[in-house]
Amino acid sequence: MALKIVLASCLLAVAAAQYGYAPKPYAAPYGPKPYAAPKPYAPEPYDHPHYAFDYAVNDPHTYDIKSQHEERDGDYVKGSYELYEPDGTKRIVEYYDQGYGFEAVVHKEPAKGYAPAPAYAPAPAYAPKPYAAPYKKY
Repeated sequence: MALKIVLASCLLAVAAAQYGYAPKPYAAPYGPKPYAAPKPYAPEPYDHPHYAFDYAVNDPHTYDIKSQHEERDGDYVKGSYELYEPDGTKRIVEYYDQGYGFEAVVHKEPAKGYAPAPAYAPAPAYAPKPYAAPYKKY
């Protein structure tokens, strides 16, 4: 009996192959994509960065007064910034990088003609009027 089943399945396989019922390989856009090896890493060409910028803020309402200047030429950076702190002092920071790492020099001096920011005082708390029962007229 087992021999009959093996022979029948062999005949069925031969007939299926003869009439084109065998699985077909996937066609191009739907099948699995062939493996593509990744491209070797190539660093981008080094361009020589060069820039200079300045900015300044002077807002007497919020006491935000500061400025900055910076220049860069390749790997060399130098600049400075200054700001007025709430205690009335002026902080000046000069920084530079000559290709060996960042270095900064900080100076602190009393500000000329600048008063410290006023201390914060919260608004008075709201006190509701005492409750009085509404007058009812009968």
